[in-house]
Amino acid sequence: MNQDLKKTLWAAADKLRSSMDAAEYKHIVLGLIFLKYISDAFDERRNALTEAFANPSGELYLPDPEDRASAFEERDYYTMDNVFWVPAEARWETLRSSAKQADIGTRIDSALDAIEADNPRLKGILDKRFGRAQLEPGKLGELIDLISTIGFTGGDGHHAKDLLGEVYEYFLGVDDHSELTHLLG
Repeated sequence: MNQDLKKTLWAAADKLRSSMDAAEYKHIVLGLIFLKYISDAFDERRNALTEAFANPSGELYLPDPEDRASAFEERDYYTMDNVFWVPAEARWETLRSSAKQADIGTRIDSALDAIEADNPRLKGILDKRFGRAQLEPGKLGELIDLISTIGFTGGDGHHAKDLLGEVYEYFLGVDDHSELTHLLG
C-alpha cells in the first residue's frame, strides 16, 4: 500500500480516536471509502460520456445539448460499462457538501439505501450504521473531508480497483484488538 494512503488511513483513525470502539472504526471508514470509490468511478464514466456525447463520429453522439443533459442521468449509460449507478443524493460531492450538517450520518445511510435501490445486487450488503454511530459532533464530516483526498480515478479502472482492494485488505488483515486499538489509542 502506498505511503500517502497509509497516512490518510492513519489520519482517519486519529479523527476517530476516543470517539468509537476500534471494531466499529473499520466499518465506518470502509463504508465511506466504498461510497467515494463508486462516486469516483461514476464521475470518471460521466466524463467519458461527456466526450462521447460530443463526438460527432462516435456511436453515442448526441447533437442536441438538452438530449446530452438528460442522457447523463440515464442509468444504462453507466451500467453498460459496469459502473454502479449512483443516484444524485448519493454522489460523493453531494455528501461532501453536507458533511458539516448535524444529520450527515442519516444522509449517508439514506444514500446507501438509494444505492441499494438502484443496484439490486447490493441489496442488504451495505452497512448502514452512520446515523447511529456514536461520534462526537463534526467527526464524521472531518472524516468525509479526509477521505475526499483519496482519488480512485486516473483513467485506469484497474488501478482504482487495486487501490480499493489494498484498503480492504489492509482493514481485513488488521486485528481489531491490536493494530486498530493501537491506532485509536
